[in-house]
Amino acid sequence: HAEDLVFPFHLSLRTPPSLGCVPCRERSFFFGSFHDRTIVSQYIVCPKIRKKFTMKLINAAIALLTIPAVAAFAPVAPSFGVRTIGAPSTFDFALDAKKSIEDLTEAELKGKKVLIRCDVNVPLDGKTITDDTRIRSSVPTIEYLKSKGAIVTVCSHLGRPKDGPEDKFSLGPCAERLGELLGQEVKLCPDSIGDEVKAMVDAAKEGDVLMLENTRFYKEEEKNDPAHVEKLAAPFDLFVNDAFGTAHRAHASTEGVTKFLQPSVSGYLLAKELEYLDGAIQNGEKPMAAIVGGSKVSSKITVLNALLDKCDKIIIGGGMVFTFLKAKGLSVGTSLVEDDYV
Repeated sequence: HAEDLVFPFHLSLRTPPSLGCVPCRERSFFFGSFHDRTIVSQYIVCPKIRKKFTMKLINAAIALLTIPAVAAFAPVAPSFGVRTIGAPSTFDFALDAKKSIEDLTEAELKGKKVLIRCDVNVPLDGKTITDDTRIRSSVPTIEYLKSKGAIVTVCSHLGRPKDGPEDKFSLGPCAERLGELLGQEVKLCPDSIGDEVKAMVDAAKEGDVLMLENTRFYKEEEKNDPAHVEKLAAPFDLFVNDAFGTAHRAHASTEGVTKFLQPSVSGYLLAKELEYLDGAIQNGEKPMAAIVGGSKVSSKITVLNALLDKCDKIIIGGGMVFTFLKAKGLSVGTSLVEDDYV
């Protein structure tokens, strides 16, 4: 049962830069939220456990957050380059297949074209970044890759563009700010796929840093369309995921590219977040409170039910609050409500 794979635990006052979901090749085990300098309980759950997953998977999931060496999933084979997608396999992974960037030798990185998924979805006032924390959080991994002679290309989304490219969602300000933090030019590619992008990547030298334009300018990004994924991965040799806050989404730039690029490994930020979770599990305390946010009740209801017996308090936040308020008979105006869950 889903409830059997729920582990509430207590986080200390340390504040990691971001918090999201532990990546697995299809879905995520970890859902939660994190508020600066707030003691928060988190939980792990896989909503599909009842019907689909095996006990071996459950054991592997538990081990994922208890082993000391934490890293993203990656193929065991050390060979580089684009590979084709075979028939979908069952979700049955080996724990020794996880790697981080520090598991790669300098020879494996030197001269390689690395696609790194960062989370530079920063708040903007027009074209002015009002908080560059997420960009700063990406710098250590990028600096490490540069130091090993890699050619680094950053990809990310920004906002929620609806109908293709929109200037207000361009990553131009992010590329400029990253360049300031790195002390070098970060060229913004005019697109995230295509011949022009490939030409810019091919022309880059060791230690250069590029940034692809907003990945969500294509609807295929969120649909994880295989044809689009192949185009996105085509110029690169390997993949680094350092976007913990978006790693739970099975999008082209987070999950899809791992089927084409090997190895696919974690960056420092992703590994750091997992270490926080590991510490929280090992040192959980009572009383325990869970803060659960988000816009949709539909994606949280199983977790909320499971948490009822695990936590002393559950605090609901985000847009899904209005579904609860409507269920209590209160007026919510035109706020977001999932009527099917009232």
